[in-house]
Parts: sequence; structure tokens; C-alpha cells
Amino acid sequence: MKKLAIIDTFALLHRAWHAIPPNLTTKDGQMVNAVYGFTMILLRLLKELKPDYVVAAFDLPHETFRKKEYKEYKAQREAPEKDFIDQIALTEEVLKAFEIPMLATPSYEADDIIGSLSHKFSQDKTFEVTIVSGDLDTLQLVNKRTKVYTMRKGIQDTVYYDEAAVMERYGIRPDQVIDLKALAGDASDNIPGVRGIGPKGASTLIQEFGSLENLYQHLDSKKIKPRIQELLKTYKDDAFMSKKLATIVTNLPIKFDLEKAAIGHYNPEKVTDVFQKFEFRSLLKSLPASMHSVRAVPTKKTEHIYDVVETEDGMKKLAEKLAEQKQIGFDTETEGLDPLCDKMLGASFAWSDGGAAFVHARTDSQRATFVKNFKHVLSSEHVKKIGHNIKFDYEMLQQAGITMGGMDFDTLIGAYLIHPNRSLKLEDLVFSYLRVKMQTLSELAEAAGAKGKGKRDIDVAKIPAEELAQYGAADADMALQLYRNLEPELKKEKLEKLLHTIEMPLIPILAAMETKGILIDIEYLKKKEKEFTAEIKKIEQKIFKAAGTEFNVASPLQLKEVLFEKLKIETKGIKRKKTGLSTAADELEKMYDAHPIIPLIMEYRELSKLVNTYLATLPDMINPTDKRLHTNFNQTIAATGRLSSVDPNLQNIPVRTALGKAIRRGFVAPKGMRLVSADYSQIELRLAAVISKDPKMLASFKAGEDIHRRTAAEVNHVSLD
Repeated sequence: MKKLAIIDTFALLHRAWHAIPPNLTTKDGQMVNAVYGFTMILLRLLKELKPDYVVAAFDLPHETFRKKEYKEYKAQREAPEKDFIDQIALTEEVLKAFEIPMLATPSYEADDIIGSLSHKFSQDKTFEVTIVSGDLDTLQLVNKRTKVYTMRKGIQDTVYYDEAAVMERYGIRPDQVIDLKALAGDASDNIPGVRGIGPKGASTLIQEFGSLENLYQHLDSKKIKPRIQELLKTYKDDAFMSKKLATIVTNLPIKFDLEKAAIGHYNPEKVTDVFQKFEFRSLLKSLPASMHSVRAVPTKKTEHIYDVVETEDGMKKLAEKLAEQKQIGFDTETEGLDPLCDKMLGASFAWSDGGAAFVHARTDSQRATFVKNFKHVLSSEHVKKIGHNIKFDYEMLQQAGITMGGMDFDTLIGAYLIHPNRSLKLEDLVFSYLRVKMQTLSELAEAAGAKGKGKRDIDVAKIPAEELAQYGAADADMALQLYRNLEPELKKEKLEKLLHTIEMPLIPILAAMETKGILIDIEYLKKKEKEFTAEIKKIEQKIFKAAGTEFNVASPLQLKEVLFEKLKIETKGIKRKKTGLSTAADELEKMYDAHPIIPLIMEYRELSKLVNTYLATLPDMINPTDKRLHTNFNQTIAATGRLSSVDPNLQNIPVRTALGKAIRRGFVAPKGMRLVSADYSQIELRLAAVISKDPKMLASFKAGEDIHRRTAAEVNHVSLD
């Protein structure tokens, strides 16, 4: 059976617009959140439905026959924002790249085009029709050969509606949906219906009488409550008008060439160009495999073969060549992501576009030869080094006995300064700026059978040496080329000074901090773990007593049942999630005085978090070589520009509570030394005072006052005392 998919374009665009944050933009600042979400849905339907034909129905900016019939039709809707309207043309570009026909008819809506096409092709026993929409208006079109594919929430949670699914949800047949809307109305389209009758009441009436017409023929039936009878009499005209408005037209004479809707005959290069233009690199892998057979998705990376150096003579010649360069791209390939424990497998150097080489350093002997030949050029301040996340390479070289000099530009940091909210992965930036689809390490590892279950679980040493060499050399080459695109942007945005006077000089300092690490008292932490665990058990018993039953306190589902079903705690003002009422910390705060069990649960959670996050975890993260704890400081994660700490996060250890302070006492100094804690006091507000020259703020700081108390006093026109 042939499969036809009909896309309700605007409904999907609106769904994506509201589901994906508006900060999804291209490097040029063009908002692409709606078209990105639309494209995600398109790729998913191609993969899941595997249609033979696809068409896209559009609404036109003309007055429709429904609007002429009822001036208030959709009148409550606000005009779409310009950023949304601009993405309509972008969506058309995506559809054109896939060679999907776009259909629209003056005076009619996309639903009418969908209705007419689905009616026509569902009459053909050789066709199966799927309507892809972001709303439920088209459920009335469902029949034995027509289904609706839509979203419950956002754009990820999809659901199919066939005749049985419509019956299960509404208790009526698909063709009776228009009768339901005639009575209940439709707020989204401003269809009035019969005021006072809701969806549940409407469904009951239609189940009993079958249709709007039959209902009015039996209006005196004792099965209809007197109040409902009066409402039906009062709003009879509205009911029949609403049915007319809700009924989708199914007989438009739409003419189009079905063969032009055949999916799979598009040019992948056009799709790649559009994806590159909108910076949708991550979506390329979502193209259905069957379509890749039409023509391979182009990638410049695999077309270039880089030099590979293994001998000492080759290293010597390459080092001499590099010493003559003003700047070079540099990258290391390693066993893993820990520069203190993992060994280097090789390094890449680039000196021009496409001019790059990989040097093998897989054995101790090769590493020693590498250091001997490249130490001079790598430590030289005259040969400027360009890299992506160059701090990692700096630390790897340090472990090999080389201190990198001339560290000039990190493309990771450069891209972050320009676009702090965009993806900073090398492959994403290269795809965006250079129109090159790079092979990722994950893809390389998967092809080589070197990928484990975890996202970062990759055994790099298992990747064939030649493939790793080409991958590594491309990283250095692309980083150097990317630098030449980013540098002019930094100058244009006047961020060059920030990069070279603050961010780049900070790298060796952070590297030294990471390498040094911090000492922790393992025995103390283990002792505290036992104490906290015992206390958790005691609190757990108190919770069971308060609840009158034993349950898994850590299970939100079981906790929800105990709080709201067994204990009947008031739910007014409590947020709901997919699984029902929320038991998140903020919601528990609202219920703090509602029942004695709530403070116990909050204490249980606090202790459990401290045990699981710190006491039971930190000792296992100790470096086996120096017995110290090492974190990773990031300059490019927080959009505010602040440093962040991961693996583990040492910036988030509690300090205000007694329990948190107990954890902090596990961080110690070596014998004969002392830990010193220093912090700026309200540095942001002090800077604001200096920059704004606000006399009251400046006076308050100079007087040593609490700036927040001073602000409250000024706002409320009261004395500070």
C-alpha cells in the first residue's frame, strides 16, 4: 500500500515556535527555532512513517470563507511576531530542498486542502493517508485509511489517532467531532458553540443522539436536562453556525502532480546547503538511511588526505618547517579526557588551509622522540599556537615535559565570546563557518567498534591508527581555518582585547589550578557518610510513621501518592508535570506547614543529596597518582562569563548550612600549610556603582553599609535604622 503524508505546515511551525527557546539563532543572529523544530518533525515523520509521497499544505494571508461567514472567527488571535513570520520563508526553503510540493488555495485554509486531499486518496484502496499536524482539528478526517500524527506536548511526544484512538479519547466517532465542536465550541478558533456546554457534556449528548441535527429533533427528550434544553434553544443559531465553521471542506478541486510529491528524489547537496545556512549540522545524521543512497551527503573532510609522520627523521623535518611559521594549528589525540592520567597517542599540526600533518606518539619511545623534536617549536613564543580547547592540549604537553609557549588563540573561547549561547563544538562551528561536515570522534569510534554504552565512553586506542591520524590532522586544520573566520568578528565586536588580555592569559593559571588539585580527608568524609546515612535511616522511619505506611521516599511517584492521595494534602497552587502533581523542592516549600511529613521529606532529601553528591562520590574521584581531587574549570559554559567547575563541581559545595559546612571541612591543606578563602564582596554591585556613578550607591559602599538594606530603605522611604 502506498503512503501519503500531508503536512499541516503552519500548525507544526506554531508548535515548534512555542516548544523551542527563541535563543536558537544562527551566528548572524537570525532566529531559527521554529524552522529547526519543523525540520526535526519532518525528519522524524520521514523516518517513522516512511511515506512514499509528501505534500505540505499552507494557509494564505487572505480572508477565508469562514471569516466572511463569522467576523469573530479567530479574531482573538494576536498577530504573529515578526521573528515567526520571517521563518515561514525559511521553512519554504527546507521544503524546496526536499522537493516537497507546497499547496495553498485562496479563501480556504490549510485544513481544507488537507481534508480534500485525504478524502480523495482515502477513497483509493491502494493508499494510506497520514495527516501530520500540531493540533487536533483534523481528527474529523480520520477513517479506515486516514490517521492523524500529532504531538501531545512540545514536539517530541508524538501520538497516532486512528478511529479507535478518537473513540477512546472522546467517546465518539471521528465524523462526530464536528458535532462535538458545534456544541462545545473551540476557543483556539473562537468558535462559540453553545455557551454553558463543555466538551464532556457535548460528548455525552452526541453519544446519545448521534448528531447535532438529531439532537435538535429530540430537544424535548427527558434524557436532556432542563437547563441544557434551555441553552440549546437559546444558542441554536450559534450551534449550527459553529458546526459549519468547524467542518473541514473535503471537495476542493486540487490539482497537483503526485509524482512530484514522491519523496527520496531530492538532491542531498541542496539539503546540506540549507542545513548549513541555518546551522542545522546535528540534523544531517537524522536523514533516513534510504535517502542517503540517492547521493552521499557531501563532506569536505574525507576528501582530504593529510600527511602522517611516524619516523624521527619525519618529525625532525616537520619541526623545522613549523619553526618557520608565524602561527600553527595544534591538537592532541589522547587515550581519554584526563590529562593527568591518560597518555598522548599523537599530535596534529596545521600551517595552511589543507596543509596539516599528524605525528604518531602511541608508544613511550615515540613520545620521547616527539618531545625531543617538537619541544623547541611548541615552547617557542614566536610561533603562535591556535587550537580548540587548547587548555587541554597545554596540560597534555605539560605532562610530557613541554610548556607550551605562544598560546595565541583558542577558537572555543573566541566563538564563546561572540556567541555565548550557541553550540561551541568544533564540528558545529566548522559546519557553520566553513561549510564542512566533519566526522566526529563518536562516529569514528562507532565505526571502529571502540564506543561503549556511555556518551563519553570511547576507547580511542582501539581506533585504527591511520583513521585517528586523519581525524586528528583535520582538527588542527579546521581550527586554524576557523580562527581566520573568528578573528575578524572579534575585532568587529571589539572583543579582541578581552580575549588576549584576560581569557588567553588565564589558561595557564587554570591549568596550574587543575593540575595541582586539592587534598581531601578521605577518612573524615567516609566517617561523615556513615553518620549521614544513619541519620537518613532515622528520618526515613519518622516519615513512615507520619505517612502511616512504608514506601520509597526517593520515588516521586510513590511520594505523590502518599502526599496527595493518602494524606489528602491540599493541592491548590501545586504545579503539575507529565506524571501529575509535582513534588519538587519548590512545591514542597509551599506545603511546608501543611503536614509534619513535609519538613521530614525536605531534610531527607538534603541529607541524601549531600551523601550521593559529595560524601559517597568525592573519595572515588581521587587521582590515584597524587591522591588529590582535580576539577576542570571552564571559561565557556556560563553565558554570564563566570567560570564554572565540573567533574566534580567544586563551586557548588554548600556553605550556608551546618551540614554543608561539615562537608567543606573534608577539604584540607597538607601538613604545615593552611587553606585561605578569599572572595570579592558584592563585586557586581560595586562595579555597577562605579560605572553608573550613582551617589547613593557610592556613599553606601564607602560607609560600609549593607547595600540591600540601603536599597530597601530608599524604596520604602524609611531610615536605615
